[in-house]
Amino acid sequence: MSDTQPIQDERYRRGLAQLEKMGGGSVTTMLGKSQEISPDLADITVEFPYGDILSRPGLDLRSRQIATVAALTALGTAPVQLRAHIEMALAVGCTEEEIKEVIIQMAVYAGFPAALNGMAAAQDVFSTREKKDV
Repeated sequence: MSDTQPIQDERYRRGLAQLEKMGGGSVTTMLGKSQEISPDLADITVEFPYGDILSRPGLDLRSRQIATVAALTALGTAPVQLRAHIEMALAVGCTEEEIKEVIIQMAVYAGFPAALNGMAAAQDVFSTREKKDV
């Protein structure tokens, strides 16, 4: 065991705890698939974003998820992650209307194609939740 292993284990535990708080079931499923291909990448994905960044004080989870939905919409290259974070935004208290407004605002900064694709991702999430009666 390396000298950094206890630190990495703590980061991983903190990251998983943060994912659970955020209702990150879809992320956990995605990580399970990644674990088969690249366990190191799956671990880093839990440790850094969730264990180090999203667990920092200063912003509540709702605010962090609004920022994440905006950023992923603007990127336009991460539809799977965008859907997962829309689900988590809803789980931490964002409303569908707030998510739609964030995506609409991205039309100004990221362009209409990014906003339209973001809205399509949101509609997928909303429809799936409606079918599940969530």
